[in-house]
Amino acid sequence: MSQPGDRASRIKAPGKIDDELKEFWVENPWEIVKSGFNLSAYERNRTWMNIGGRNFLDVSFLTGTDSDGDGRCIVAGSFSNNGRQDLIVRQAGGGPLLMFENNFPQRHWLEVSLRGRQSNRLGVGARLTATVNGRKIVREMFPINSYRSQMANRAHFGLADATKVESLEIRWPSGKTQVLKDLKADAHVVIDEGKEGAAAIEVVTPGKTIEP
Repeated sequence: MSQPGDRASRIKAPGKIDDELKEFWVENPWEIVKSGFNLSAYERNRTWMNIGGRNFLDVSFLTGTDSDGDGRCIVAGSFSNNGRQDLIVRQAGGGPLLMFENNFPQRHWLEVSLRGRQSNRLGVGARLTATVNGRKIVREMFPINSYRSQMANRAHFGLADATKVESLEIRWPSGKTQVLKDLKADAHVVIDEGKEGAAAIEVVTPGKTIEP
């Protein structure tokens, strides 16, 4: 691996390979899979469920997410636009993609996309604070990047039994602060930095392309 950017490099083994320990050496790191080897040590993936914000429960086996396929990244998003966060796992072995559908009981939710005017177009860097039944939930608009993957540029708010967000404060990268009131739950909305009040809110119909 001393020349990871050189696909033609070949490096001799530094010593004797111990077959009993299942050691292996491939002179060109780009040929590891071609040579029939896998970097995975078959550690099983783990999934932890947040319990009331105070503890975590290991639900890996119960949910079937404990794959040993050498997971490299994970992306959360709703496959069916029902607000429940499903999971896509990218692997180096055991099949390139695993998709896990969220079948937990349906609760209320709100997803927010941004349309910047003075700020960058996607509102990256904005801070969103939702007030729900007197509780504040904070999200920051930074789409998570991982190995060959990127999450959607949306802020997701789980609302439990609440049917609306009492207020949503957006602090844009431009320095502007925008406050919107009484957003109905169970919707994906786009907030326009250049507008105020209800005119700034566009409800996205499932399957519809968001206009820039």
